Amino acid sequence: MKPMLFLFIVLLFVACKGPQATPAVPVQPPVTVTPPTSVTTAPVVRKLVWSDEFDTPGLPDTTKWGYDVGGNGFGNNELQFYTRRRAENARIEAGKLIIEARKENYQGSAYTSARLLTRDKITWTYGRIEAYAKLPKGRGTWPAVWMLGKNISTAGWPRCGEIDIMEHVGFDEGVVHASIHSETYNHVKGTQKTSKTIVPDAVSAFHLYAVEWTADQMEFYVDDKLYYTVQRSTLGSTDAQWPFTQPFFLILNVAVGGNWGGQKGVDETIWPQRMEVDYVRVYQ
Repeated sequence: MKPMLFLFIVLLFVACKGPQATPAVPVQPPVTVTPPTSVTTAPVVRKLVWSDEFDTPGLPDTTKWGYDVGGNGFGNNELQFYTRRRAENARIEAGKLIIEARKENYQGSAYTSARLLTRDKITWTYGRIEAYAKLPKGRGTWPAVWMLGKNISTAGWPRCGEIDIMEHVGFDEGVVHASIHSETYNHVKGTQKTSKTIVPDAVSAFHLYAVEWTADQMEFYVDDKLYYTVQRSTLGSTDAQWPFTQPFFLILNVAVGGNWGGQKGVDETIWPQRMEVDYVRVYQ
C-alpha cells in the first residue's frame, strides 16, 4: 500500500470513531431543605373566668348558686319538688357537688331533688363551659347541665334560647345528648337541633361535658372529643333563630320522670339517685 494511501485510511478511522466517552459520574439524590418558618401561629389561650371546685363541705356556695323551687312540673310534667338549701338534695361532699333525687312525699310531690342555677349571680356570653360529672342511674332519672338566656323573664321560653350541654335519660343509659332550642328550633315543634354520643360508663365514671360557644357556632364535646357542631350560618341570624348572642346562666339539676325522662315510666325501687359534679369551669 502506498504511504499516502495508508495515512489517509488511518485518519479516516480516527474521525469515524469520534472522541472518547466521558466516564459516568454518580448522580447524588437531591437534598431536601426545609425553609425556616417565618410565621408562628400562637395557640389559643383561654382564661378561666369562673369556677366552682366544690372543695368546702356543706351546702352549695350562695355567692355562686341559687335555686329553682317548686313542684309544678317545670313545663315537662316532672314529678319532683325542687327544694331550696336542703342538704338531702344538694350538698358538697368529699370534694363533689351531690344533687340527689329522693323518693319521699314532700309538698304534695312524691319525689324531691334540686335545681341549682347562676341566674342573678353571674351570666356569660360565649366561652367554654364545662362540667366534670358522673350521672345517676335508672329508669326515670333525667340529669342535665344546661343554660338559659338571661332574658327569659321577659322573652319567655323558647325565645330566650336554651343550650343543653349534657342531658341523659335513665331508660337509655349511656346515650348523652346535646341540643339547642330557640323560637324557631325547639322540641315542642320537633325542630330542635340535637345530636347524641355514646358514653358507655356515664353512670359509673366521671366524664367532662363541655360546649365551646362563639357568636357564630357551638361545638359540643365529651372528654374533649367533638361530637356535634351547630352553626349560625346554617340556622339563620334572627333572634328567633339564633338568640345565642346574649348573656346566659348555667343550670345543674336532676329531674324525675317527665315528658322525656318518664317516657318509659319510673322505677320506684332505685332511689335515691345522684349526679356528682367534681367541678364546673368557665373559660373565655
